[in-house]
Amino acid sequence: MSPITIPDEIMERAYEGKITKEDALLLLKVPPFRLFELADRLRYETVGNTVTYVVNRNINFTNRCIGTCGFCAFRDNSGYIMDIPEILEKVQKAESLGATEVCIQGGLLPNVDIDFYTDIIRAVKKEFPHIHTHAFSPMEVYHAAKQSDITVSKALKMLKEAGLDTMPGTAAEILSDRVRSIICSSKLKTDEWVDVITQAHMKGINTTATIMYGHIETIEERIDHIMLIRDIQKKTGGFLEFVPLTFMPYNNKIGDDMIRQGRYATPGMEDLQLYALARIILNTHIKNIQASWVKLGKKLAQVALYCGVNDLGGTLMEEKISASAGSNNGQFMSAQELEWFIRSSGRQPVQRNTTYNPIININQEQNGLRIA
Repeated sequence: MSPITIPDEIMERAYEGKITKEDALLLLKVPPFRLFELADRLRYETVGNTVTYVVNRNINFTNRCIGTCGFCAFRDNSGYIMDIPEILEKVQKAESLGATEVCIQGGLLPNVDIDFYTDIIRAVKKEFPHIHTHAFSPMEVYHAAKQSDITVSKALKMLKEAGLDTMPGTAAEILSDRVRSIICSSKLKTDEWVDVITQAHMKGINTTATIMYGHIETIEERIDHIMLIRDIQKKTGGFLEFVPLTFMPYNNKIGDDMIRQGRYATPGMEDLQLYALARIILNTHIKNIQASWVKLGKKLAQVALYCGVNDLGGTLMEEKISASAGSNNGQFMSAQELEWFIRSSGRQPVQRNTTYNPIININQEQNGLRIA
């Protein structure tokens, strides 16, 4: 029997950005390298041969959390909480290493309100006005609003006035209330996540979009999630990138249950298929598909550059969330190493800022790199 090929009508819908759920399910049945080839072609027609990265630092200001998420290793309520001087010290060190962005997130604390979050942003912006603040997930914003007895709209307004630039689109996990009722029942529901994200976009706060896959969800639910992200983007245009995040099944309840059943982290080929499918479904809608080298490992992230990926994320400098869940791929990769990985893949590295505007450094100028 000859291998399944991609029908012409699906190819046409892929180029037009009109892939359906049925198309996506069929694409997962074709030989993987045909799927990767289509995703890579769409990537090239969208961004050419450039691969971007950002010099940034993650600052996880606390590992305490009142949440009950079954996939999280942030469960120590006797853990640490950074004060503002400690956060500023980390920002200063990041700046000294050339960072243009700090990504600030943490667990949910029981006795904090919106002022806790705005005070952090205001302090960072006062000392480092040129540093981009990429901070607080939709869950953190929802929590702050609830703790302060204000609307999400008011909380977002206060954060923006304090100096918040953009938000990470985390806490999405799988945007299916069936899945969420099992893995994170105390977290905001799908519609609530969509509401926070949509309101942020409407207030001029761009966000990323994520999916955390590889636990209890079905293939159909993964596709529905990506389709929902596409629908939001059609309405708001506020997503900067889409970032698939493979579930780390270590040091957490959901992972323990999986391992007892003989299931572990997603196989690499399955990871690459999801990256490719994301590029194809989101074509013409979201330009940037990011691979997490912390989640995938450096070498598989490099392979993902041939499966629709055009961004390798950031240098991070510190990453506690994946590390606590068992990732052993490191917490820092220098800009020099990122560029080496990109060049050795046959692509052109481009340092960017958070909103994907290129930053041309001396090395890139010497290499004759020009951005169209």
